[in-house]
Amino acid sequence: MRERQAEWASKGLHLLYLPPYCPELNAIEILWKQAKYFWRRFLTLAGTALRDEVAALMRGFGTDYTIAFR
Repeated sequence: MRERQAEWASKGLHLLYLPPYCPELNAIEILWKQAKYFWRRFLTLAGTALRDEVAALMRGFGTDYTIAFR
């Protein structure tokens, strides 16, 4: 890959490397933050009720719940 970088750069392609830990660029981290802080109902849940709440959030992702990247 390193041997091809000069060729790619001459064609306008530049590789950008992410740091080892970068949760703000990881889509699943953004999804879990939304689910945890913005979408869920603020209830104390355990066991089956907690599982059902998470399942409902995941079913609604993309329709009832969306993420706007700004």
